[in-house]
Amino acid sequence: MIGHPPITRPATMSELTIWTLDWVPDGPRGFVRDLRLRWACEEAGLPYTVRTIRFEDRDTNHLDRQPFGQVPFLDDGGLQLFESGAGLLHLARKSATLMPSDPVGEADTLQWTLAALNSIEMVSVPWWFLGMSGRKDNELTGWVTKRLDQLETVLRGREWLAAGRFTVADLLMADVLRVRDVRAFGDRPATEAYVARITARPAFQKAHADQMGFYEAADRDRATTKG
Repeated sequence: MIGHPPITRPATMSELTIWTLDWVPDGPRGFVRDLRLRWACEEAGLPYTVRTIRFEDRDTNHLDRQPFGQVPFLDDGGLQLFESGAGLLHLARKSATLMPSDPVGEADTLQWTLAALNSIEMVSVPWWFLGMSGRKDNELTGWVTKRLDQLETVLRGREWLAAGRFTVADLLMADVLRVRDVRAFGDRPATEAYVARITARPAFQKAHADQMGFYEAADRDRATTKG
């Protein structure tokens, strides 16, 4: 019988290294996407370290690791990954906390993880950027309204997106939805309750506090250097 092979959980875990920027301005803090990997590691109890690249020449100083000059990227022993979604799925395969090992639960988690990236974030981020640009008429408003309303319908009927429990799909979807302008756009109480519930998790609170503290320390280092 042809079936889906089970996820192999390694007996020992290589030390994980999450790479991010050494400093960012106030605006992006709390939203730089290394937070997604930090959060996943905290949920799964996976030890990790954080290393940095320079903010000033970030578009070109790490193209050998991230061909689009972005962060984060991830090391796991000899394995190297870029893109936060790829990193999340890699971490999810290391822990049943993030993704069930049975084929049905895994497939459900995978499809909702990809939905967060392709059906929601792909629409909400361009819409948000157009709004930030000051354009009076945002041509993407109808599209993002439709997608968020469709998701609201889903969330009215369930506590979690996949497998009947918290998974990496919830982590990613909540991170996409917690952007302030996206959350404030329209009246969607089920979505609001969902985001509040997921981001109240201790692992998110720790990862968020750690990222904010990381950049606050970077402020102090830069001030000392300039002084």
